[in-house]
Amino acid sequence: MTDLPTSVVIASHGRPGLLRRCLTGVSQLFHPDFEVIVVADAAGLAAVADLPFADAIKQVRSDEENLSAARNLGIAEAAGEVVAFIDDDAVPEPTWLDRLSGAFADADVAAATGFVRARNGISFQWQAETVDRVGTSRPLPLDTAEPTVLTPRADRAIKTPGTNMAFRRGLLAALGGFDPALRFYLDDADLNMRLAEAGALTAVVPLAQVHHAFAASSRRSAARAPRALDQIGASMAVYLRKHAPAGQHELTRRSALLDQRRRLLRHMQAGTLEPRDVRRLLREFSDGWAQGMRRPLDPLPKIARSGSDFRRFPSRPNALSVLIPARSLDARYALAEAQARVARGEVATVIILSRTALYHRVTFDPEGYWVQRGGIWGRSDRAAPLIRPMRFASRVQAECRRVAALRRLDCDAALHNG
Repeated sequence: MTDLPTSVVIASHGRPGLLRRCLTGVSQLFHPDFEVIVVADAAGLAAVADLPFADAIKQVRSDEENLSAARNLGIAEAAGEVVAFIDDDAVPEPTWLDRLSGAFADADVAAATGFVRARNGISFQWQAETVDRVGTSRPLPLDTAEPTVLTPRADRAIKTPGTNMAFRRGLLAALGGFDPALRFYLDDADLNMRLAEAGALTAVVPLAQVHHAFAASSRRSAARAPRALDQIGASMAVYLRKHAPAGQHELTRRSALLDQRRRLLRHMQAGTLEPRDVRRLLREFSDGWAQGMRRPLDPLPKIARSGSDFRRFPSRPNALSVLIPARSLDARYALAEAQARVARGEVATVIILSRTALYHRVTFDPEGYWVQRGGIWGRSDRAAPLIRPMRFASRVQAECRRVAALRRLDCDAALHNG
């Protein structure tokens, strides 16, 4: 591990409540030397202003709904040697930044990424992948505990998902950051391809984890049904023009249109879209593609520093991390205890177990503590047996061990701390 000064950039638009929750999670990071930069619209900055640590955050106003442009504004403000990114609808594990920035102790590493937990807080939404010149991703089997440093191929890059990625600022700025012509889709893949072309090494750090909600936005519903597809079509066209031979463009367009149609039909069958929505969205995708084929491909200028100094966030590298176990009937008292612990500057995890075989779920409460709920005999690991015959105390210990490395938990003291 290393404690390189790191700038954490969070871009947000139209989701002030989620931004507050993300920042609450960021405020519990153990890393001793980081700053926080928020690039947000008026509602987002108003939400930041209400936080007790608002003065410790660099704040940049951006009303344009262009994630790439917003991230570039964050890079310009960044004074750290490393720039890390997390989405406003995500929450990091307390050890996330230690592990992610720790990858840069290797002087040859230019980029790093970690694993992403899905909405249930247990399964993985993303682990490790590569991406090619037409934007197709493929799983990359790697060690699920230890970091792996990878050398990309010129035609296939190591993917860094936007909600969990970090780069050396100097190289990132020299490459021009993210391309605003790719407003939110394939923006990270485009940067990955440019890094691959430069021969830059990427570290995949499995224990650098964030939880990603895939929250509703102007582009998708809470059920992840698309609300608009024009910018996805446009971004795909721009990406192909930048990275793929012209002879592959039309075949890729047809394949992408077919994939979108299948996805929309699945949503229609599930009741999250109507037939008229399917027709409209497919038209939008095609119109967006045509727009992307005409969109100017301007060279990306190097991003200069704004001149702002490094604003160290008041982190808590030695904060106590505690586990509070409870049976369902005692849940109210356990949650109250967690809130009190957080108020004292501690990191709190509550495990609430019922006498059932219910699947487990993990959430980060907006008040600042982790909550895991499920049955004593239910699954947490989705690959585990359907029913695990265990006692309350042994299940608490097992679940503590599952997340101990992510939250610095002392499992031998778990029941005592409860």
